[in-house]
Amino acid sequence: MKRSHLILVSFMLMMVSSIGVSATLPGALVDVDWLKANIDKVVILDVRKDVKSYAAKPVFKKDKKTGKLKLVKVAGHIPGAKQVDYGKLRTKRKIGDNEITKLLPAKKDFEKFIQSVGLNAGDSVVIVSKGMTNLDMTMSTRLYWSLKYFGQDNMAILDGGMAQWLKSGGDVSSSVSKVKKGNWVATAERNEILATSNDVAKAVKDKNVQLIDTRPISQYIGNYKKSYVYADGHIPGAKNFPNELLTGPNGKAKFTAVNKLQKITSALGIDAKASSITYCNSGHLATGSWFLLSEVMGNKNVKMYDGSMHQWTKEKGETSSMTME
Repeated sequence: MKRSHLILVSFMLMMVSSIGVSATLPGALVDVDWLKANIDKVVILDVRKDVKSYAAKPVFKKDKKTGKLKLVKVAGHIPGAKQVDYGKLRTKRKIGDNEITKLLPAKKDFEKFIQSVGLNAGDSVVIVSKGMTNLDMTMSTRLYWSLKYFGQDNMAILDGGMAQWLKSGGDVSSSVSKVKKGNWVATAERNEILATSNDVAKAVKDKNVQLIDTRPISQYIGNYKKSYVYADGHIPGAKNFPNELLTGPNGKAKFTAVNKLQKITSALGIDAKASSITYCNSGHLATGSWFLLSEVMGNKNVKMYDGSMHQWTKEKGETSSMTME
């Protein structure tokens, strides 16, 4: 082969390797059957906090009565899935005079992190969490929200995560291969989905934007608070939408169906179509309600307050408490 042909072939291979894996996703949520049928057309991002379980083996236990295998420990990953360490998804940043923890990284830092995971520009992404608990599923929504903020559009979350994949008999791997750096680029900073403290303060004063507190009711009423939250209770005027209502119970952490969500929000006095800001303690749980309201139920006027109660109370924002002495 002539040298010119070799150069051309090499160039073409480089171009092919830099083109993202692309599929048309059916929506913000996909199920196991869809992923099995389209697994070669998407890039799977496996997000979890206990990263060691990525390379372990799942544990099943036989039911003595039925003889069926029951999943008791989620481990391993879908073959080819790229590992995302949830612990590296958020960082400390200075806002004004305060150091705020668990925030979205700066644009270049986030881009560098996602490239280190191995994601390429143009990839169609399916995000997979362990799927055993509500907290697992909101790790998926936090990654989804972060990617969307910085410009990623073609992506979805696997409903029920790895737990549903294993229960369906999907292939599982415990091997870890060397990651090739990706060429993904942060192309935007979408402030239309990010609420600031000023946005929240304006909503408290004007009452023209609905505030949604997604923490457990014990924290909402001020009976209990996290150590990094500096005052009891909730932001004045906020309505409580406990995050546990967004998914099924442990072991069956699939997202609640839209028709049920509509009934739940109505019962809680929440207008699912209104301009809203969701918040929690640190911007983790709040991405769950943001995701369902915005991406699943179609309300595009929803923001997520990244600093949430940690930032609000550190800045000495006003709170309301319902507890009694």
